[in-house]
Amino acid sequence: MTYAYNRVLRGVSIDDAEKRVRAALADKGFGVLTVIDVKTTMKEKIDVDMDGYRILGACNPEMAHKAIGIEPRVGAMLPCNVILRETNGGTEISAINPVASMQAIDNDQLHEVAAEVRDMLCETVDAA
Repeated sequence: MTYAYNRVLRGVSIDDAEKRVRAALADKGFGVLTVIDVKTTMKEKIDVDMDGYRILGACNPEMAHKAIGIEPRVGAMLPCNVILRETNGGTEISAINPVASMQAIDNDQLHEVAAEVRDMLCETVDAA
């Protein structure tokens, strides 16, 4: 796995994909703290049309608490982003790989937590 774990939902709209992702995230103890509608923002700010693209800022409070307890400044790298992107024939889901992003921090305990979160996010993407 590189910096993200990806899956395409063929024949699924971005709205339906978001519902599925939110339910799968909830099953793993994540909530969605933020939603950035990139398509709408780009149109409003720079008058550019693009396919649907949303960034969901997801957080599992237990895992975030564990990570912050190990490394107090790790909050600069939270929440975990999950991307929904319209593609030809469906919607792609991409979840951040926290192991890749946490490599910048020299802390083995934090890397263990990142691996747990990575596994949870991969299971979420697979379940959506």
